[in-house]
Amino acid sequence: MEIGARIAAAQLAGSARSKRQVIAGPLAGMLDDDDAWYLSGVLAAEPGQPFEPDEIPWAIETIRQAFAAEGRWVHAEFVDEANPGLAEALASQGMTIVGRLPLLVVEPADLIVPDLPDGTTVTVVASAEEQAVANAVAAEAYEMDNADSAYKADPSDGGAVLIHVDGVPAATAAWTAVADAVSEVAGVGTIHSHRRRGLGAIATAYATLNAFELGGATLAWLTPGDDGADRVYRRLGYAPRATAVHLGDPGGHLADLR
Repeated sequence: MEIGARIAAAQLAGSARSKRQVIAGPLAGMLDDDDAWYLSGVLAAEPGQPFEPDEIPWAIETIRQAFAAEGRWVHAEFVDEANPGLAEALASQGMTIVGRLPLLVVEPADLIVPDLPDGTTVTVVASAEEQAVANAVAAEAYEMDNADSAYKADPSDGGAVLIHVDGVPAATAAWTAVADAVSEVAGVGTIHSHRRRGLGAIATAYATLNAFELGGATLAWLTPGDDGADRVYRRLGYAPRATAVHLGDPGGHLADLR
């Protein structure tokens, strides 16, 4: 399977473990029981397969109605190479393409793990209490009221790492549920007082390492938020192999996807 389609299929399968699905033609609405806007979204229902353009109007209307019924905002994330033209077809139905980002991937043999500076330690989140600490770090890093990630006892269902500096929890990163030996590394964040020390790179590398060693992944992927993050991730061995495209419905919080 082409790598873009493999990643999109794994993303769909991993999301389906914990979310309710609304399948409408080529679209899969993934509804989380938590009402945080970013936990629910739309993926391609058939990665790697062509879609029928005539299905798009009723498909997106079906998704909109299902999301509205639960107070969710419709936003979508696709791997462009897995379903060429799907983003543009949705744009023709009123959705907005927010951006296209390089999709970076790494395999175990190519991962570069930075040395730890003095006073810096890395731990894998191993309890709900430690997850609460990681959530607090993420909330401060992203300037959110809270982060709602739940602790997962089985690393194949996802997990997180915490970076401490002289005993202070300073950075975190997570990996998602592993499907088809693929996992996304996400939620990389460093508290404001400890930025520009390379902690984001350390958190990313160790989250990736644990996705491989504990979760059983053989391929990890991520999308950088900006050019600076892109350079950091490439120094860890990540390389561009596909393109992620993000869309949102007008009137929603489009800026949150930038």
